Formats: sequence, C-alpha cells, structure tokens
Amino acid sequence: MAQSLELLLIQFLMPDNDARRQAEEQIRQLARDPQVVPALVHHLRTAKTPNVRQLAAVLLRKKITSHWPKLPPHAKASLKQALIESITLDNSHLVRRASANVVSIIAKYAIPAGEWPELLPFLFQCSQSPQEDHREVALILFSSLTETIGTTFQSHLNDLQPILLKCLQDETSSRVRIAALKAVGSFIEYVNDGGDIVKMFREFVPSILNVSRQCLANGDEDVASIAFEIFDELIESPAPLLGDSVRSIVQFSLEVCANQDLEINIRQQAIQIISWLVKFKASFLKKHKLVVPILQVMCPLLTETANEDEDSDLAADRSAAEVIDTLAINLPRHVLAPVLEFASVSFHHNNPKYREAAVTSLGVISEGCCEHLKDKLEDCLKIVLEALKDQEQMVRGAASFALGQFAEHLQPEILSHYASVLPCILNALEDPSDEVKEKSYYALAAFCEDMGEDILPYLDPLICRLVMSLQSSPRNLQETCMSAIGSVAAAAEQAFIPYAEKVLEMMKGFMVLTNDEDLCARARATEVVGIVAMAVGRARIEAILPAFIEAAISGFGLDYSELREYTHGFFSNVAEILDDSFAQYLPHVVPLVFSSCNLDDGSAVDIDDTDSVDNGFGGVSSDDDDDEPRVRNISVRTGVLDEKAAATQAIGFFALHTKSAYAPYLEESLKILIRHSGYFHEDVRLQAIISLKHILTAVRAIPPTHADVIEKQKDVLDTVMNIYIKTMTEDDDKEVVAQACMSVADIVKDCGFTAIEPYMPRLAEATLVLLRQESSCQQVESDGEDDGDIDHDEVLMDAVSDLLPAFAKVMGSYFDPIFAKLFDPLMKFAKSPHPPQDKTMVVATLAEVAQEMGAPISAYVDKIMPLALKELASSDATNRRNAAFCVGEICKNGGAAALKYYGDILRALHPLFSNSEPDNAVRDNAAGAIARMIMVQPQSVPLNQVLPVFIKALPLKEDHEESMTVYSCICNLLLSSHPQILPLVPDVIHVFAQVVVSPDESDEVKTNIGRAISHLVSVYGQQMQPILSALPQAHANALAAFANRR
Repeated sequence: MAQSLELLLIQFLMPDNDARRQAEEQIRQLARDPQVVPALVHHLRTAKTPNVRQLAAVLLRKKITSHWPKLPPHAKASLKQALIESITLDNSHLVRRASANVVSIIAKYAIPAGEWPELLPFLFQCSQSPQEDHREVALILFSSLTETIGTTFQSHLNDLQPILLKCLQDETSSRVRIAALKAVGSFIEYVNDGGDIVKMFREFVPSILNVSRQCLANGDEDVASIAFEIFDELIESPAPLLGDSVRSIVQFSLEVCANQDLEINIRQQAIQIISWLVKFKASFLKKHKLVVPILQVMCPLLTETANEDEDSDLAADRSAAEVIDTLAINLPRHVLAPVLEFASVSFHHNNPKYREAAVTSLGVISEGCCEHLKDKLEDCLKIVLEALKDQEQMVRGAASFALGQFAEHLQPEILSHYASVLPCILNALEDPSDEVKEKSYYALAAFCEDMGEDILPYLDPLICRLVMSLQSSPRNLQETCMSAIGSVAAAAEQAFIPYAEKVLEMMKGFMVLTNDEDLCARARATEVVGIVAMAVGRARIEAILPAFIEAAISGFGLDYSELREYTHGFFSNVAEILDDSFAQYLPHVVPLVFSSCNLDDGSAVDIDDTDSVDNGFGGVSSDDDDDEPRVRNISVRTGVLDEKAAATQAIGFFALHTKSAYAPYLEESLKILIRHSGYFHEDVRLQAIISLKHILTAVRAIPPTHADVIEKQKDVLDTVMNIYIKTMTEDDDKEVVAQACMSVADIVKDCGFTAIEPYMPRLAEATLVLLRQESSCQQVESDGEDDGDIDHDEVLMDAVSDLLPAFAKVMGSYFDPIFAKLFDPLMKFAKSPHPPQDKTMVVATLAEVAQEMGAPISAYVDKIMPLALKELASSDATNRRNAAFCVGEICKNGGAAALKYYGDILRALHPLFSNSEPDNAVRDNAAGAIARMIMVQPQSVPLNQVLPVFIKALPLKEDHEESMTVYSCICNLLLSSHPQILPLVPDVIHVFAQVVVSPDESDEVKTNIGRAISHLVSVYGQQMQPILSALPQAHANALAAFANRR
C-alpha cells in the first residue's frame, strides 16, 4: 500500500483537477483499511517534499479516531515515535503543526488508557528547549491537548505555570510569546475554584499586559489581540480569576481605547473588554472605583468621527455609547454625575462633534439612570431643547434622539414638561434634514403615547402636520410619521374620532402595497389601524373592520416577516376590540399565528476544519467516517424572533377574548406555549408566560357539561402552574420571572385556595428562593466583595412581593405558617444598604398581608412596627403613604400587641395632617390609619384631640380606596351618638355633602352616609335643620336623596 499511496499523495497535489479528483477517490478507498496508518506514518517520515509529509499528517488526523483501537501495539508505538520525530526534527512549520494536531487526537484515547505516559514529560522538555521551534510546538500542543485531555492537566498546572510565564516573557521569539498566550487562554476553561490555582492564573496577568504593551509599541497588534481574547475568557470564567488584576486590565484596555493611532479593530476589542466587565463584573468596577475612569475615556470617545472606509459597526463613538448605556443600566447612581459633568462642559464646545456627544450621552443614560435622572430632568431638558436649535445637523439629530429617549424612559415626569417639549418637537419636524425629522417623529411618538388628555390642546395642529407630512414624505419618513400618528391616537382616545376616517383611509392605501421596498410602510400602516381602532372604540370601528382584516390577511402571502409581526399585533388589537365577536375570524387568523410560531429558527453551526481549509486539502476532508470535527461557533439567525413573539402574544389575546369559542385551538396552542416557555430568547418566553394565563382563562370559561371538561381544566392548570413554578427559579431573565410571579398571583386570586392548594408548598419554596435572591435570574458575579450599593429591583422584586398578599388573600389565617418562613427574608430588604424603594416595598407587602391574613399578624407586630414608624417620617411620599396604610392595618388586626404603639403612631401620623405634608394620598392614608385605630380601639384614642384634626383632613382627595373605612368610622360614631363627634357634626355634614356629590365615590359609601344623616335628622331634627340649610342647594338635595333611601 505504501508505494501506491505515495503516488496518490503526489497526484493529489497536482494542479490537474481531473488527476486530483481521481487521487482523492482512491485515497478515500484506501483510507478505510487500518493498514493506511503505517503507510501514512512511512510517508510522514520519508517523503522528500513538505507538502506530501503535511498531507500524510492531515490524513492521519482524519482517520486515526476510527483506526486507533484496531492497531497492534507495535504500530501504535511506531506512530507515536514518528509524530515525536516530526514535531522536533521536521524543518517545515506546517508539517510540525499538522503532526501536533494528530498528537492531540491520539492523546484523547491514549493518555486516559495509560498508553502514552512519556508524552507530557516530552512536552515539558520541549517547552524549555533552546530551539524556538521546539518551544513553540510544545506550547501549541499544550493548547490543542486541552481540547481532548484538558482535565488531565489540572494536576500539572503548578509545573506548567513557571514555564508559561517564562515563555510569555520570551524576548527572542514573538512566535513563542503568541503560543504562550494561546496556551494560557486554553487552560482557563479547566481552572477550578481552588485558591492556589486561582492565584496562579492571576499571576499571569501582569506578564500578559507587559507583553501586550511591548508588542503594541512595536506595531505587533496581533499579540495584543490575543491578550484581549484571554481577558475575555477570564471575565467569562466561573472561577474568580480576575481578583485585583481587574484594575490593571481596565487601565490597559482604556489606554488602547483612547489611542487613536491604533487600528480600530484592536481598539474595538479593548472597548469590548470594558463592555463585558461592565455587564458581568459590575461589582468589581464599584469596588475598585473604576466607573469614573471608564467614563472619562468613553465619553470623549463619543466625539470621535469614524473614517469613511471604516465599518460603522466598529466606530469608536458607537461602541462607547453602548458601554455607557450598559454602565448606566448596571450602575446608575455612579454614572449620572460624571456624564452630566461631561455633557454640561461639552455642550458649550465650539466643535459640533462635542456638542453632539454631550446630548448623545444624556440620551444614552436615560434608560439606566431613569430614576436618578428624573431629579435633574429640568437641567437636562434645557440642554437637549437648546440643542434642537443648533446650527449643525448632527447636534440637532442627537438632540431629537435624546428627546425620544427621555420620552420613552423618563415617564411620567417628562409629561409635565409638555408645554415646552411639544412645540420644540413640532419645529423639529420642519427641519431640512430628513435624519432630524425621522428622529423627531420617534421622539414625538414616544412622548405622546402616554400624554392622555394633556394632548388635546395640541391634537389638531399635530394631526394636521402629521397627515400633511405623510402625504409628502419619502418612505422612511412615512414609516416614523405613522408611528407618531399611532401614539397620538392612543393618547387622544375618543377625541381622535374626528380624524379617524381620514387617517384610516390613508392607511388603506398603504395596506395594498406589494413591492418589497414598500412592505415596511405597509406593516406600520397595519399597526396604526389597530391602534386607531382601539382609540375610537368598537361602536365606531366594527362596521369598517372587515376590509382592513381582509387586507391584513392578504399580507401573509408576501413573505415579509416584519409585516407578519405587525399584523399579529393588529389581530390582537382587533380581538380586544371585538371581544367574543372576534370568534368569527378565528378560522382565518389562528392558522396564520400557528404558522409564525412554528417557523424554523435557522440555527447554524460552523465547523472548524483548519487543516483542510488552510492548507488546501479540502478534498480529503469529505470522508464519510467519524472524523470528530471541532465546533468553532454557533450562530443563531433571529430574523423571525419578533414575529414569533407577536404571534405568541396573539394566541393569548385570542384565547382571552373569545374564551370558550377558542376551544378547538386550545390543544395546539398549549403545545406551542409550552415549547415557547423554554425558548432561547426571553422576548418569546415572556409572551408565552403571559399567554399561558389567558389559555387557562379560556379553558375555565368552557361550561363543565362533561367530566372530561373538568379534567381538562385541571390538566391545563397543572401544566401552567408547573411551568410558572419552574420559571420562577430557573429562568435567567428577570422580566420573564416577574411575569410568571404576576400570573401566579392572578391565578391564585382567580381560582381560589382549593385549586391551588396542591401547588402551595412549591410556590412557597419558589417565593422563598426569590426573596433570598438565589434564583437563576438573580445570580451575579461572585468575584470580590460588594460595596453595599444596591439598587431597587423594580421589575422583579415588586412582582415577587405581590405574591405574599395574593397567598394571604385566599388562605387567610392559614397563610401564617408559610409567612413565618418568608418573613425574615422579606425584612432583609428593609435593612441597610437597601434603598428606600425596597423599604416601601416591604412595608406595602406587610400591610397587605396584615389586611388579608388577619389576627396572626399580631405575632409580628414588634418586628414590623419600628420599621413602619420610621418610614412615616421618610422623605419619600410613597414610603410615608405605605407606612400609614401599614400601621392602620397592624392596629386593625394586631390586637393587644399593637396597643402599646398607639401613642407612637399618633405622634408619627400627626405631621401628615399638617400643611407641611404636600401629598394628598399620604394624608388620605393617614386618615385611613386613624379610622382603623378608632374602629378597633376607640377607648385608646384621645378622640377629643384626634377627631378635629381627622375631620379637617376630609374629604379624601386622592386615595378613594380608603373611603369606606374612613367614612364608615365617622358614620359609626354618629350612629352611636358618640359624645366626642357631636360637637363636630357641622363640619362632618360639610364633608359628607362633598362626598355624596363626588363622582369618585361609590354608591355604597354614599348610602352609608345617607343612613347616618337619616339617623341624625331623626334624633336631632331641630338642631340639624340650620346645618343642612346652610349647604349649597345641590349638596343639600344630594344628601336628602341618600338620607331618604331605604
């Protein structure tokens, strides 16, 4: 075989394609025989040309996996010896590399079986050889062997470390330094949490940095690039490999970021390292006080202008903006001040790029720093609105972007500035630059959506301007213009009716477009029709909807994902409008939704076949044997992701609004939602979690005429609850977990305790895991100490805390044993260093639990009351309001345990009734607390002092949920002719007269008041007459009407 194989190898390397193909086929046939191995070994040793020796090694790597077990010992020994000789003696770099790859494959099987004990000692010897080639190939083999026998090296890392360190510092060979860098990187994956190993790897960082700085100074950026790849691995490693070296890595990365003499690719890598650190190691950056140094480099990068030949995705200013955005999201309170300082200074710079950067920085941080930025909103708006008038287009464009970001993320505070903001946006719509116009439409859309009735004075000029623009603008502007029209309609609601016909007629024109370049506009028009329909209501829209529904369905024949996405949203809106009448469309739209849900995700896997590609030996790689190719990377194409999310949402809307009519589609819908609840992307999982609850609603609406219906309802409940409980602890996205918690709370309240009792132990355990912050979505980096700076997790923890009152509502006093386990973990959120929002979350939760659980709350009074009393003096109105509600409920249900606190509570509540209390809702809740105290323990309240202050604070101004409690308290005192209330009857009648004419108060409250008035008139008729006569006639008539009810 050896002789014929040699000829074939030579023939394969010929330029003649026909000869090459013939050789390839014959080689493939010969390669099936295990005897090919000694033949290839012979040619690896003896072939005169490097190409033949290299090809022999490549074929060995391809075939050795299947043939190795069949080889006799002497053949294995001969192969190992040939490979060692090739690695150390062959004068061709490519042959040595190819032989090293074969060694890596054989080692996977030989070393665990004890068949190659001399390999590792040989490599250690080679790595210290005076010959550069030997050192390099040893390091290369160390790297490649980690892919096959990585765990074997764990016991040798202490011996390897000084060798790798020495090679990293090899001043005679850049090839050795590069190989050493790669070797260090390859071992990171196999590092455990052992202290010695972690310390050892941390010691590599200074050498890596020194080598990288030297190479950058010499123009050898490739080596520095490898260093950044290692830093990337260090950051991602589950072992705490960074330690204090994070400071030097950040410093080096910032040096590279800021150096405009370097290539953009290496700078981009440095920026990416900073970005990963910000995203995954935020506590490190806080601990080492690196946030400000990072911003001091990133903010100026916003002023850079990309070269025309550079990829815009690699532009330094864009990448820096992403880092600042991520930093703001993860560490908001550390970011705001430095960025505001940069913006304030740069905004007055002569260079327009600096002014653009100033405004861009404010827009970029608005999402992450939203809570902190609201306090500075006026100053920031002044900069942005001034920038909208800048003479430079780039500055105006950045300003309109920033304004859109403000409008999206600084709700509702931004809306109070509509008088200054809206005119500026309207002016920007006339900008000569289409880019500025487009961003201004975005800003207008974001701003108007939640304006509500405040938009009414601007409605006519807005719609006139937008309709005019829609008729005369290019396609890209028409799309953003339509988005703005939709937002205006959503805010105006019924007030949009006069404009609906004109707008819908225009949308109809877009909804028949079929050219590819017009389909995005068609998608946006479809969305707008749904929004307008929601705004004007069913009565106005139902008759004309069929034509739009038909046009929307026809769009599915155009094969455009974004159009399908928006159309699913349109169907969801129509289902909400028509409610059960939407059932007639289910046979037409449900198959379309299912089709989108079942679309192929398009995952793609790239295979690393370095030898065959790099060396031109592609033909021999097409074996049909198992050659164990290495997976290089996995990329997922997500073009249909938004479409899947919209379709998943539509399933829920259809089920919710058509209920039992959706029965024929429930089984397939449930299969899809179960699958999507574990989907790779959180957007689809979120919609699946929401829709599962709607499916349950639809199933429960089916009349239980047969036993199988009841069984089906139980099965669906079981499926849904199991998914939710699993999601609560295992999903890694906080918004998805929060939605699962909210859905559980709703189901618990809707279905009652009997239905959910089997799930309570697991629900309680999942809630405990979340309160302890031990769920998958709450895991953060474990390296290093946290500096105590904690931000309120509004998305997740507010949803988690709502579970406790939901459980208490259906379980009553039986919730106590579960609450006992949850109480301490909940109370930790009220302790330092948690922010005020966490404290008020705790207080509100305790109040609602006390309200629903009743008497067992008495066991917790001594732990709750100090917190509630302290929060009554909080500088935050929400905290004071929740604390007032809490002390009232504790007094109502806490029994004797609460009595000793009455004096402290009254003293703490008193300032909330004074003129210094600016918040009406706080005063209303304080009144509710007083009312509960009086109703439970009137003898423990000094009514002669309390009642005048209490009644003076009435009627309630904002929180009418307290009305029944507050007014029932007064009515009870009146009905019992309590001596302390009688002198205050004129004041009480004045309050009651305002209550009975208020549209905000319920008939039940007013009826109770009427009963009390009737009692007063019957007992104190003569004294009452002048009091009633002094009232305005409308008030007197209203009181009389309720007093005369029977």
